[in-house]
Amino acid sequence: MSLETATPPPPTAIRKSLFVDSTPLLGDPAALRARAREDGYLFFKQRLPADEVLALRAELLAVVERHGWRQPGQDALGGLVDYDAINRVTEEAMHRTDVGVTADAYHDVQKLERFHRLPHHPRLLEIYRALFDGEVLVHPRHIARMITPHTCMVPTPPHQDFPYIQGSANTWTCWFPVGDCPRPLGGLTVLHGSHRGGYQPVQPAKGAGGFAVPLCPHETHWVEGDYEVGDVLTFPCHTIHKALRCQFKDRIRLSLDVRYQAASEPVDNSSLNPHCSLTWDEIYAGWKHDDLKYYWRKLPLNVSPWDQGYLQPKRRIC
Repeated sequence: MSLETATPPPPTAIRKSLFVDSTPLLGDPAALRARAREDGYLFFKQRLPADEVLALRAELLAVVERHGWRQPGQDALGGLVDYDAINRVTEEAMHRTDVGVTADAYHDVQKLERFHRLPHHPRLLEIYRALFDGEVLVHPRHIARMITPHTCMVPTPPHQDFPYIQGSANTWTCWFPVGDCPRPLGGLTVLHGSHRGGYQPVQPAKGAGGFAVPLCPHETHWVEGDYEVGDVLTFPCHTIHKALRCQFKDRIRLSLDVRYQAASEPVDNSSLNPHCSLTWDEIYAGWKHDDLKYYWRKLPLNVSPWDQGYLQPKRRIC
């Protein structure tokens, strides 16, 4: 029996609502955890300082410019992309990373000290200390999504992060745009309450990760919003989420995926490795500070084995 490629339900079946800002609950961890259990996500309006996010944006766009894909005549924060230039890159070269740029460009991003430092911001750690009620492990495996208008790019399909992360089922993803990200630019949307079903089987699909969770007819309640610089969306690794389709052919969408968990819970070894083929020594070579180098080795971590079975295609029963 052949497996069908996972597809979302028809648009007429989908209903949408806007993110609810959970900032007022940060002073009440019990209430914050209760909302997380109910909704399967937490959203924080302008949680990160805009100047720090925009400083990273300038560095990411400088990489794009060095590789010849940025339109000339912009300031350091302008995200206009040369459509013809980016599409001179072969599909094979683009698919080596699935983040929206070539491997060489992505290596340049992974070497940026600011890219690895921002996920440790105290205003982010405050969220996860409240959720976990203990010491927080920031996964060092940070992912930059640099969604360009290359013709091979398709929106990330509905999926859970657990099969790709494993370790603790209480690992949380933190997603935030590096700059303003209105819905037409292709931000992230989450399926309300979908975490309650635990792990769900996957089927092959186009887009980042190569797999998707086929949606059931009753799974129609998507939560979304127009992101401003500094906004933060976070959710547990069983929450089903996807990217909206980018409606522009001349812009880049920049965002970060960062993972957090309680330091006392299991972590898969892959989460402690770079999200690229570089070594940590290669990534650290040009850094000005040493405090974040191999920081996780100071913790008595419980490293768990990888289970390839979570990424074996299976039919989902609704």
